[in-house]
Amino acid sequence: MSTSSTPRPRRVRLLAASLGVVLLLSGCVQSGRTSHPDNFEGEISCPVDPDPDITTSARLAWQAIPNGDLVIKDLELLEACMPSASISWVKMNSGGDVIQAFGSESVDIAQVGSSPAVKSTSPPLSKDIKVLWISDVIGDAESLIAKDPAAEELADLEGKTIAVPFGSTAHYSLLTALDEAGLSGEVGVINLAPDAILAAWQRDEIDAAWIWEPTLTQLLESGHPILSSKDSAEMGAPTFDLVAGTDAFVTENPEFMAMWTAVQAEGTRLLRDEPEVASVSIAVQLGITPQEAENLLTGYIYPTLEEQAGPDYFGGGLADAFRGTAEFLEAQQEIDALAEDAVYQEMPYADAIEEAAQ
Repeated sequence: MSTSSTPRPRRVRLLAASLGVVLLLSGCVQSGRTSHPDNFEGEISCPVDPDPDITTSARLAWQAIPNGDLVIKDLELLEACMPSASISWVKMNSGGDVIQAFGSESVDIAQVGSSPAVKSTSPPLSKDIKVLWISDVIGDAESLIAKDPAAEELADLEGKTIAVPFGSTAHYSLLTALDEAGLSGEVGVINLAPDAILAAWQRDEIDAAWIWEPTLTQLLESGHPILSSKDSAEMGAPTFDLVAGTDAFVTENPEFMAMWTAVQAEGTRLLRDEPEVASVSIAVQLGITPQEAENLLTGYIYPTLEEQAGPDYFGGGLADAFRGTAEFLEAQQEIDALAEDAVYQEMPYADAIEEAAQ
């Protein structure tokens, strides 16, 4: 991020102090503030120089994942930075929903896990999408929760039923763990959305589930963790929550993407530097308390703008991770075949990140 004292369009200038004052005055969620864009009471400043000349219409898909996307959505930062743009938000329950939305061309940009993103670009779907931002690297925030107290390791679930949203990062982590333990085909794996997982758990229809928040915490009330996505990452299968967009939208709207990236960088900065501020927004969006929201942040790693521009991510490492994910999905017959290597190498869209990081 630039340290020059000269104002530069679309460069992040840290104006978060004004946000902190607004949010911390009351110390709790403001009355009437339930979800974007419902009646937010407070003055919100764009963290960069606003650009009223951007008139893009953008359809953004979000998921109930505690990361910077929720903070940006709740604080209406994109709307503040691009007041002439038309921005609409639609909720998705899982990566499988996002895959379908990209397939039907009903969204332009979406929060999506690394596994479904790779699945979208691979045969038979072969959608031309670009990864724009790493919202988080998943650790303990996605875990395998078992109901039976006697089930202490994955092998204890042989012959049992595990629920997971198919096409999600949790699904990829589960398949990795089953393959590593030699249990592929020895466990019943069924496809359920997060809310359906909770219902099936309460009716004793499943024995375990690999899932994320807020369902994860709900299952922990009567279950216990066996493995997490941190464990599957150590098995060679790291997972990420990403934001991806269609190639057509990204290439046709470079000014929007530059501003969008600067705002994403501010969302991540708030998570890392002012978690008590970011947690208020996350609490609003997830329907939990700010303290519960802040507790959720420990299950993720939130890479900074500068880290994302480096070799571990958009500088090369991310493309290699996509290729590894695709190879595993092919072996599991989750995709028909590998795409050409250039597809995975070109998935990361680094232009706006590199510009913002200068």
